Amino acid sequence: MLRSAVVCAVIAASSMTAFAGESAYLEQVDPQLRPALEQSSSLDFNQPGALEDINRRAGALVGSPNLPKDEAVQVYDVYIPNGDGSDKLRLRVYKPVQAEAELPGIYWIHGGGFLFGVPEQDEAQSLRFAKEVGAVVVSVDYRLAPKYPYPAAIDDTYGGLKWFFDNAASLGVDDTRIAVAGASAGGNLCAAVVLMARDKGEIRPAFQMPLYPMLDDRMASPASREVMDMRVWNNVSNVFAWKAYIGDAVGTDRATAYMAPARADDLSGLPPTYTCVSTLDPFRDDTIRYAQRLAQAGVPVEFHLYPRAYHAFEAIAKGTDYSKRAIDEYVRVLDEALNP
Repeated sequence: MLRSAVVCAVIAASSMTAFAGESAYLEQVDPQLRPALEQSSSLDFNQPGALEDINRRAGALVGSPNLPKDEAVQVYDVYIPNGDGSDKLRLRVYKPVQAEAELPGIYWIHGGGFLFGVPEQDEAQSLRFAKEVGAVVVSVDYRLAPKYPYPAAIDDTYGGLKWFFDNAASLGVDDTRIAVAGASAGGNLCAAVVLMARDKGEIRPAFQMPLYPMLDDRMASPASREVMDMRVWNNVSNVFAWKAYIGDAVGTDRATAYMAPARADDLSGLPPTYTCVSTLDPFRDDTIRYAQRLAQAGVPVEFHLYPRAYHAFEAIAKGTDYSKRAIDEYVRVLDEALNP
């Protein structure tokens, strides 16, 4: 799923393997994005120790002195009870140092296929959201599968969002201007907790931004079955991740909208939405369908389809002009939504 430049480097540090179909896939990729893909290695979690190695390396980002910094943004961690009260849930807060009035809020949910990841993998992006949107950003360090399958991740994510709303005043945040955003698996959790918030009626997010979200456990769309490069999120890693997250509910009538938001029968009453996906992403068709259904339900939607790009390209090929334009758009969208 979503990987920052740091996490991308972590994965690239493991052994590289050639897979059938890589050459054909690579030819479809925009030339700017090819070098980063070629330097990445397999996301084959069926290999012994592969997932443990990624988690160990990603976890090393927590407390690292090498994380990006910005003097205009104060960064600190808050600990609250997790979703089932069994442990502590870490929330990483990014707060502009100088604020003359109440600020908007952005609740960020990292990606990683429900399998790996920490808020620090998106440190540079969170700092930028805080500084350029002028928002307090809260990023949730939710529990990961397969050790903690559903509903651990969504319970943690909803609990952290509820805490954000409940503590908005002390954070200097206007609780009528809090957006929920996330990428890939974080995009799933973004869509799911916004559905949950609508259904519970306890809190009311003003905006949602699920980026190339992991929406449908049925994996029945053409894109989900196309031959993908094993060096980016692909149909093989997708099958593994869904099984790890929701177990035997995958592809059955037991899967719910909170597990897989594509299963929601009713998308009405959701906040204005921005979503995007790439043409070479296994989530392409599911995201297009989600945007269409939101619009049909009367939800204001902005959608961007990135041609010749792969899953999480803006995080993997971070230094390219193509990627910079995508991240600039995220900033622009959040600024317009939260600072009208």
